[in-house]
Amino acid sequence: MSGVLAVLEQRDGVLRKVSHEVVTGARRLADASGGAGTVDAVVLAAGPVRGTDALGGFGADKVITLTNGAFGTYAPEGCATAIAARATSGRYDAVVFTASATGKDLAPRVAAKLGVALAQDITDLAVEGGAVIVVHPVYAGKALLKLKLTGTPVVVSLRPNVFTPVQRPRAGAAETVAVEVSAGRVRVKQVKAAEAGALDVGEAPIVISGGRGLKEPANFKVLEALAASFGGRAAVGASRAVVDAGWRPHSAQVGQTGKTVSPTLYIAVGISGAIQHLAGMRTSKVIVAINKDKDAPIFKVADYGIVGDLFEIVPRLTEEIRKLHG
Repeated sequence: MSGVLAVLEQRDGVLRKVSHEVVTGARRLADASGGAGTVDAVVLAAGPVRGTDALGGFGADKVITLTNGAFGTYAPEGCATAIAARATSGRYDAVVFTASATGKDLAPRVAAKLGVALAQDITDLAVEGGAVIVVHPVYAGKALLKLKLTGTPVVVSLRPNVFTPVQRPRAGAAETVAVEVSAGRVRVKQVKAAEAGALDVGEAPIVISGGRGLKEPANFKVLEALAASFGGRAAVGASRAVVDAGWRPHSAQVGQTGKTVSPTLYIAVGISGAIQHLAGMRTSKVIVAINKDKDAPIFKVADYGIVGDLFEIVPRLTEEIRKLHG
């Protein structure tokens, strides 16, 4: 491939960690043709974005910041217009997004403007015989669909926490371009942020998720105490059942229709382990399951399992973790 465009994400002027994964995936495509391809990383913002200077270390040949006053918050129509224009002018063979909430909305808009097909939420990609081959999980991860993409450019979005960032240092030249585009008819007037200090389950190194076994929303304080014992490194997640019941916000949902996570440590508390939930966390490095039902499906994927009453086990675990952290 002669050129690949990696579309990055920023929040409040700071590059999101998932952008490293996008550059890594784009670099893989560019190197599949014998290493002659280039990777341009593009980010849309109202001004300078912190963290872009590190992208050369992950394989970006150039980092382009497209600035517009409307890009301080996500402006779907304006962002799609700017990315499509850049993809056309740069003669890229592929455009790579992340399959985050923003990416899942933006990628189809760009693909439609370019008049090309789109492969969303992919977990692997390669180049065979000059064509891009991608893998997309179907049936809640029970099967893998292999797709051959044709046309130029191909547009894909990568499932978060699957493409581990790889250091492939490049020169990493930087360029800032002011773009004149309309924000469009849809404008974001307010963003309701998570409470201060709360980690995103998609980015936390430790995730502690709760299910219906907690019995009522007030009991999530047990998991919040456990998360706090890890010294700010853990986030509290939830199964679809408790999110649907209104116990926790959708931003905390782990699973096929929520977020895909791949932390160093995943603790599933009171979660039976429906296939929908497993699809979102089974790639975690270490999985610990706590459930009173010894036949719960979650134990089939767990590295460590504890059968018992979570209201006795979790407080004792919290106490021991606090001792370890002083």
